[in-house]
Amino acid sequence: MARKKVTVIGAGNVGASLVQRLAEMDMCDVVMVDIPQTGDMPAGKALDIMESGPICGYDSRVTGTTTYESTKDSDVVVITAGIPRKPGMSRDDLLNTNAGIVKAVTEQAVKFSPRCVLIIVSNPLDAMCSVALKTSQFPKHRVLGMAGVLDSARMRWFLAEALDVSMESVHAMVLGGHGDTMVPMPRFSTVNGIAVTELLPKEKIEAINQRTRDGGAEIIKLLKTGSAYYAPSAAAAEMVEAILKDKKKILPCAALLEGEYGIEGVFVGVPCKLGERGIEAVIQLNLTVEERAALLKSAGAVKELVGALK
Repeated sequence: MARKKVTVIGAGNVGASLVQRLAEMDMCDVVMVDIPQTGDMPAGKALDIMESGPICGYDSRVTGTTTYESTKDSDVVVITAGIPRKPGMSRDDLLNTNAGIVKAVTEQAVKFSPRCVLIIVSNPLDAMCSVALKTSQFPKHRVLGMAGVLDSARMRWFLAEALDVSMESVHAMVLGGHGDTMVPMPRFSTVNGIAVTELLPKEKIEAINQRTRDGGAEIIKLLKTGSAYYAPSAAAAEMVEAILKDKKKILPCAALLEGEYGIEGVFVGVPCKLGERGIEAVIQLNLTVEERAALLKSAGAVKELVGALK
């Protein structure tokens, strides 16, 4: 049986970290692509990851390149390409620069892998999903965005830290656009089945909600010269695994909504069932009036961004 194949576009911090994680998971061969101006850099990083294989015990083949021929027939293509956020920048400031990049790389990706599932990581995430969908002309279940898994992981860590419990016991849910209007959902966040609303006071939960919304900015402020990449790459790897192994895993992803939650025609973070076809179902939660209003507000902010695309 042929090994599964994943292409990661962008050999920067997020892309290269993702390639390393996928190699160590030993479930696919990986091609890492970057622009010709980077010269042999992708090949150098790929060789370095391959030379880790004998020590870490994986047989995944990693190829680094600046052309797309070797990406042919990928099962999944993850787009991490684009300029990263710098201190003082919002995700939205990246809009038109990254839209041009995402359009160009999507054209190349789908030319060589017309049956792949596209996972978008480039910011501003939800708007970039719209660019990839329009460019690829793929059905909506094969274009999705990595945001909710990352935002939920951040919230899980903040909850585990506040409660001094194992992170394995904590599950969290974050809906909405991947930006300042994201909607952390404490009512659907639990510690081994116990709602966090039973375990923490309201003001502590609200502080964690806000820290979750500011999660990316907090790291940018500390790093000063770039943005987060360890957790984003881990989140993307979890999504790739769910698709390659047809796990039917429920994960919060940016999906194109067409009436679900009363939202029409925009990518918004919602719980999805991920399997080999990509998004196999959107899970609709019964939201309170306040939760629904927050989600609609977040969708409105995404719609505005998409409208601002040149």
